[in-house]
Amino acid sequence: MASVQLDRIGKTYVEGGVPTVHEVSLDIAEGEFCVFVGPSGCGKSTLLRMIAGLDTITSGELRIGGRRVNELAPGERDVAMVFQSYALYPHLDVAENLGFGLRLARVPKPAARKRIEEVAKLLQIDHLLQRKPRELSGGQRQRVAIGRALVREPGVFLFDEPLSNLDAALRQQTRLEIARLHRSQGRACSIYVTHDQVEAMTLADRMVLLQPPPPGATEPRASVAQCGAPLALYHRPRNLFVAGFLGSPRMNFLPATVQSRGPDGVRVALADGAVLSLPMRPDAVADGDAVTLGIRAEHLRLAGSGDPRLTEALSSQVQWLEHLGDQSLAYLAGPGGALVLRMPEGAATPGIGESLPVAALRDEVHLFDTRGDAVPRLNEEAAAC
Repeated sequence: MASVQLDRIGKTYVEGGVPTVHEVSLDIAEGEFCVFVGPSGCGKSTLLRMIAGLDTITSGELRIGGRRVNELAPGERDVAMVFQSYALYPHLDVAENLGFGLRLARVPKPAARKRIEEVAKLLQIDHLLQRKPRELSGGQRQRVAIGRALVREPGVFLFDEPLSNLDAALRQQTRLEIARLHRSQGRACSIYVTHDQVEAMTLADRMVLLQPPPPGATEPRASVAQCGAPLALYHRPRNLFVAGFLGSPRMNFLPATVQSRGPDGVRVALADGAVLSLPMRPDAVADGDAVTLGIRAEHLRLAGSGDPRLTEALSSQVQWLEHLGDQSLAYLAGPGGALVLRMPEGAATPGIGESLPVAALRDEVHLFDTRGDAVPRLNEEAAAC
């Protein structure tokens, strides 16, 4: 089995142009499930293809199992890849598709047959071995594609958005199967690319959130916005990009101004004049700074409960209500911007246009400085990759 090290990996398609991928440095351990996630254009699939050997590396060094592989062909890297499009051979049956890589590697037929049967049973497709791809459902085809990687017993599994062609129910089921299969493979490491944050949050031991180059940029920007445990990124985003990308509904953002600072934190004024006291490091901002307040929908509450954990009240007006079965969301016009509130269970449903004062859990409020970087809380260091 193998670990993967990326040392300042970069990819530039046009000489002298802005890199699509810039200075990515990661150390992915044996047995780790690492997910690359980000919006379109952030370079996540390009990065995966460079690891696979399907795209050349412009700069930096890639090591798999401690061995430099920049110049090695894909077949020499001890990796197996599962593609979004399944990439099955239509004229071969399931057993032949599963064993195609073994045949190319000249594995003896008895050993190959045994391995195919083991993997087919593991994936619960052993009853489909004689069928052609056209006779399979989308979920069954995806299992065959995954099985074709499993039979080779590589050191590294690479997944390029393998669930994007499946419907929601099948996506959830297959996601759980991939997690189970990874655990069953012991020391093999898996690198998984997706634009779906639910897949990233549920599958990853470590999540790497990638950001695209700024529109019209002439200078490169580091591709990795933040990496770490999924919940660490969700609860402690290092900048506005991370905070806005993760979460559904997305984080609420309100413009504010630093009014004063002291040993207990920072006081900020909102557009309607409301002042909030926040437990942020006073040395990280200056009086008069333009800042951005960040509050997740689940961290807003109806004001007036007397809960000491809450901030001062914010004025808002109900614009729309969304009933989703297990929860209801209230879309509000807040001080200086829109707010989304996850309604408390059992709360009376407000009317459209009704005034609805709200407050936030003080320890869950985020503050971002003029550059968009997170302001650390008291006794907290700045978030790092």
